[in-house]
Amino acid sequence: MKIHYYLGWFNNLFPENLGRVLLEDITDRKSLVLISSNPNIYEDDGATERSWLVQAGITFDEYHLINYRVQKEDAQTIIQNASVIFLLGGNTLKQNGFLMEYELSDSIKKSCAVVMGASAGAINMSAKWLCSKNFGYEVVMSSVYNGIGLDNFSVLSHFDLENNIALVQSELSLLSEEIDIYASNKDCAVRVKGDKIDVFGNVFLISHSKIQKLDETLKLQ
Repeated sequence: MKIHYYLGWFNNLFPENLGRVLLEDITDRKSLVLISSNPNIYEDDGATERSWLVQAGITFDEYHLINYRVQKEDAQTIIQNASVIFLLGGNTLKQNGFLMEYELSDSIKKSCAVVMGASAGAINMSAKWLCSKNFGYEVVMSSVYNGIGLDNFSVLSHFDLENNIALVQSELSLLSEEIDIYASNKDCAVRVKGDKIDVFGNVFLISHSKIQKLDETLKLQ
């Protein structure tokens, strides 16, 4: 059964309820694979995300960080043997380019591992996402990028939605005619387990140009 976590950002570690669900979902803890969003930077990459898991009581026998220090062929093998794949937060565009360059998307989609992504990582897990200067990207023209496509929806993660609802709805209106979009701020998560979608925190669904706040299926504490 596929299990995917689309996370925002957690300044104070995982809330208790989310940590408990992760403990239940992550039963195989042989190998954690972290995929960099800044593959040229090698120090402390993924330290924050690893700390979330450790504080939740989730540790692994092996830890692997995939960046430019890892050969492309070795990266494929590491992913094939992963228990959990975690796409790190940071630079969405650099991570997207790295995924394409190393041809990691198909390997991740075929994996039986639990797949997680925080902020940039969550965005790149989705099928498509909008790159716009209004979302903080240093670009002149807005454009739609293909993500890994683990699930057939788009994600806007770790964005100040509460103060920018009209902007978000306007920016994502066209894409929402084609594909559903889950938008969330920090301290939020969307979990896909099989065919069921669970929502943690303040998550909005944008579909066919309409936006609605979703009810939490498990409240964060």
